[in-house]
Amino acid sequence: MASAAVTAERGQGSERWRQVWASAWPKLLAVAIALAIWQGVSALYALGGRFYVMPSPAAVFADLRTQLGTAAFYDAVRVTMGRALLGYTMALVIGLVIGVSVVRVTVLRRAVGSLITGLQTMPSIVWLPFAIILFPGSELAIYLVVVLGAAPSIANSVILGVDHVSPELVRAGQILGVRGLGLYRRVVLPATLPALVSGMKQGWAFAWRSLMAGEILVHVGHSIGTNLNNAFDFSDQAGLMSVMIVILVIGILADALFSRADTVIRARRGLLNQAL
Repeated sequence: MASAAVTAERGQGSERWRQVWASAWPKLLAVAIALAIWQGVSALYALGGRFYVMPSPAAVFADLRTQLGTAAFYDAVRVTMGRALLGYTMALVIGLVIGVSVVRVTVLRRAVGSLITGLQTMPSIVWLPFAIILFPGSELAIYLVVVLGAAPSIANSVILGVDHVSPELVRAGQILGVRGLGLYRRVVLPATLPALVSGMKQGWAFAWRSLMAGEILVHVGHSIGTNLNNAFDFSDQAGLMSVMIVILVIGILADALFSRADTVIRARRGLLNQAL
């Protein structure tokens, strides 16, 4: 019996490793291909005597290792992530309030429904001159751009999510005696959760882009954006690319968190196998 249990446990362990490898190898292959292309382009520039234009992966990762060993690097990450979380939280609250309000009030939807979509399509860089004039030399300019970049996307996700709630589900809630705000709180909004998570993910992408643009142009404190701007000013191409890698990795980690949340929601609703 003990031998059979050990064998079964080993089999389960092997199966988990196979699943992990099946998920990991396409990503590893993509990274290897990207590094190979990067190395090839760097070699071509080096042959032309312009090695400084495109540093090799080895040079960039060496610079990145040096940055990882300094306290200034972690201070910059802390400042940027603090701004990102605060700005995104404000955008999330504002987007949810606007989305629910527009859905509940027909006149309000007719008045500003298309405006929300229009704001969502505006590039965040467009807001920066306006924000800098309103709040010169202040972090508030950065937060304004982040909120204006992310909130419309979140509001739109609420509106579209409610629009696609099944009428049968709403009628079932009404039959059970749920009315008014309770109908939205207990039936409609939970049904929009998948669309809301998707909108939150998109909103984070807009917020992150807006934050990077704001930090590059609004020099307040030491942040990832100022590191990127300083590397550009000093023509430090290796430093520039190493900061870009940090920005990319943070974006990938955030995407993984939202993807995990989406997977959990679909699994609880029995939709995971259908999606696969």
